[in-house]
Amino acid sequence: MTTHRRRANGEGSIFPYRNGYAAYAWVTRPDGTRTRKYVYGKTREEVHDKWVRLHQQAKAGPVPTRVPTVAGYLAYWLAEIVEPNRAPLTYATYETLARLYIIPGLGDKKIDRLQVRDVQTWLNAVAKTCQCCAQSKDASRPRDKRRCCAKPGGACCLDYPSARTVRGIRAVLRSALSHAQVEELVTKNVAAVVKLPPLRKRRALTWSSEAARAFLESACDSGDPLYAAYVLVLVLGLRKGEVLGLTWSVLDWGGWDKPCDQHGAPSCGECRDRFEVTLHVERQLQRVRGRLLHRQTKTEESDAPLPLPPICVVALCQHYLRQLEARKTAGAAWHTTDLVFTTRYGRPVEPRNFNRSWETRCRHASVERISVHDARRTCASLLVDLDVHPRVAMAILRHADFSITMEVYSRASAQATRDALRRLGESLGR
Repeated sequence: MTTHRRRANGEGSIFPYRNGYAAYAWVTRPDGTRTRKYVYGKTREEVHDKWVRLHQQAKAGPVPTRVPTVAGYLAYWLAEIVEPNRAPLTYATYETLARLYIIPGLGDKKIDRLQVRDVQTWLNAVAKTCQCCAQSKDASRPRDKRRCCAKPGGACCLDYPSARTVRGIRAVLRSALSHAQVEELVTKNVAAVVKLPPLRKRRALTWSSEAARAFLESACDSGDPLYAAYVLVLVLGLRKGEVLGLTWSVLDWGGWDKPCDQHGAPSCGECRDRFEVTLHVERQLQRVRGRLLHRQTKTEESDAPLPLPPICVVALCQHYLRQLEARKTAGAAWHTTDLVFTTRYGRPVEPRNFNRSWETRCRHASVERISVHDARRTCASLLVDLDVHPRVAMAILRHADFSITMEVYSRASAQATRDALRRLGESLGR
């Protein structure tokens, strides 16, 4: 006669339930309390397997009994974890990717039931879905401005997300699930093992020293009000937001309060030898969702002081005198700020307007059009061509990671490559 072992206290049981079976086991919640947790299935074998896994989880540590959906957890994670602790632009980017992509595709699923296959299949589908159709972009336009899928007889514009966007989507989901692991809501981060195609980086555009000189000469000869900003970008490798967020108070003029007006040198001829100026980059200007933010810089390394070479000192002195004249001309309409670069009425320069001015100057100087950030790469490449030590280049560019200086920015110019290959060929030839 077969005897059945009596279940131990807290082991739980399997029993018929509706059109299948159910089982429960006693688990410890993350808050330390004990309760039952149930699993369900159509067959006893299926429920038994789930029941065994539930026991294993209970032995490994606390087990949550109420798990939120992906949409619910993302709302909590963005509001309580990301927004208070990350930069405003980072929060805006995460929120946009979650709202437009993750929540429509996975929002109804429980985060503890997400499988690698679910996320892999969903991301593959996102990469092949026209987002103009999925987000009804064309339908939201006025009727007379519709141009593709919502227009009568219009065809799909095939607005697929870029590979970089798909990687950003995966990164947001992975970060959220990583925090869910910390909170012991999930035992595995399924987004971390999803496979994506390799991302090919776009070719970095940089200027030669001749092109950079032609650009600056064009700006100087035409009296461009942003000439000093262009100098700082190309000579010091400052980021666009850092340039636009500069204030006069972060400039150390070697004992003088202000440039030029202290010694009456309107041409700034004495500035080259008179001042030993140090620049402390502390803040940046960013437009985030309609708000213009004057906030701290990207990293602590970005705040490193920089000694200014004469070309920067002279440009800033000239700019200071020009700003004094603009202030007199504006009169009561002038908005008093400590910003170095302002509009004719003292307001901050819009980042997009700075981009437009940069592109216009590229056209007038008859040089290849590159972005402002590519000019930062140009600074790095020129430093490499001058045989500046990589650690010195890292200090000038204020990178937090040395590998960024070496792998992303510091690309030798074509001329330097040709010279190196010529010397190699001469050493190997007869």
